[in-house]
Amino acid sequence: MDRMTPTDAGFYFAESRRTPMHVGSVAIFEGPAPSYGDLVRLLLRKLPLVPRYRQRVRDVPFYLGRPVWTDDEHFQILYHIRHTAVPKPGGPEQLRNLAGRVLGHRLDLTKPLWELWLIEGLAEGRWAIINKHHHAMIDGVAGTDLMQILFDTSPQTTYPAPDQWTPRPPASTTALIASSLSDTVVKPLWELAAALPAGSRSAIGSPGQLVRRAGVLAGALVSAGRQFLTPAAASLNGPIGPHRRWTWADSTMADVSTVRKAFGGTTNDVVLAAITAGFRDLLEARGELTDGQVVRSMVPVSIRREDERGVLSNRVSLVYINLPVSEPSPQARLEAVRRQMDAHKRALRAYDPRSLIAVLDVIAPGLLALGTRTLLRSTQPLVQAVTTNIPGPPVPLYLLGHRMISLYPCVPIGSGLRTSVGIFSYCGTITFGINVDFDAVPDVDVLTLGISRGMSELVKQAEQKPAEPGADRRRPKERK
Repeated sequence: MDRMTPTDAGFYFAESRRTPMHVGSVAIFEGPAPSYGDLVRLLLRKLPLVPRYRQRVRDVPFYLGRPVWTDDEHFQILYHIRHTAVPKPGGPEQLRNLAGRVLGHRLDLTKPLWELWLIEGLAEGRWAIINKHHHAMIDGVAGTDLMQILFDTSPQTTYPAPDQWTPRPPASTTALIASSLSDTVVKPLWELAAALPAGSRSAIGSPGQLVRRAGVLAGALVSAGRQFLTPAAASLNGPIGPHRRWTWADSTMADVSTVRKAFGGTTNDVVLAAITAGFRDLLEARGELTDGQVVRSMVPVSIRREDERGVLSNRVSLVYINLPVSEPSPQARLEAVRRQMDAHKRALRAYDPRSLIAVLDVIAPGLLALGTRTLLRSTQPLVQAVTTNIPGPPVPLYLLGHRMISLYPCVPIGSGLRTSVGIFSYCGTITFGINVDFDAVPDVDVLTLGISRGMSELVKQAEQKPAEPGADRRRPKERK
């Protein structure tokens, strides 16, 4: 049996009527749109590459173990592939409204946890695909890997014939409980006992390494304490309902590169600074912007090893960033974000976050379910947003011979967070997918336009920055 990891199970346990926990995306393609039948036939040929698509979740009685993935004896692909349209010629607003409704609707937890929607009627003969996958199945990097399985890197691709799939018979309840007790109790303790005699010293490191790691971690803890004491934007927290608004903003990797060359930092630093400008505009428009105020954001960080690429699971750790919304200078906002991210990177290098996450293996599944549901369904006041940067492929992707023009991500909200921003890079573009609670954030367009304005501000300042001493200068024009 394929048992969920603790992180995967946490996302599964967090699902509720008000907190759908799927990730999604909207991909726009060049026209004309393929037929529904062609899309179904394509997915049938690709199903052997994604076994999870024909598996559903089975809960373990009395929470004696984490849920397992099991073959769905009643799998029907026509349930998972949907077909709809916007009134022609559908513009961005019509697509965003439709996507908000589709992405806000929960997946059926009794079936394989994915949906794919074919959307017709877009202007210029274009069409779109809306993808939904439960967060228990994938994180951002796994989602990119999955996308490169479903889509092609060439417009001319041949596919194998559909397989003759026979679902494996489900395990008996007795076998499920016995396996769960072994995986949840016996196996972790056995592995811990086996590792202690030979591996403990190498895991801890030399005394000098231990002192250095302790110093970095102590500094990180002190910094985190200060970070969570900084006044945050309270209106961005609160109860959320079952409905969502979803929209997007666009930029280019060339713009990001211009800013990085002028001011330093990473792509992630630059996009977080642009998002900071969006939240600044939102709070200013609401009359709630105050001196020293921040928007505290949870930022997932991939800890996936290279040999784990293509594994449909979650391999992430979390850091928290104070987005300096009260700072009027775009360059100063970028520098503040950069300092915080650099400090987090030093802390992550000082310890192995995978080891800390592995501790969850010995937590009773019932406690894991209770803790996760309590946290993600609460209205905690400490964190106001989630922002996650997902590196996408730098080469064009195709579906049934049609080139994907752009892709916009959707990240779930919960735990009193009314706003999430997913960032995706693809083929020289970078996009921001903004997902918010429908009732609490009716002014989401202010945030969206503010992110675009924030990027434009950074680019403008970067282009106006004086050349550094010794930097290459343009040659003077030759006289004719």
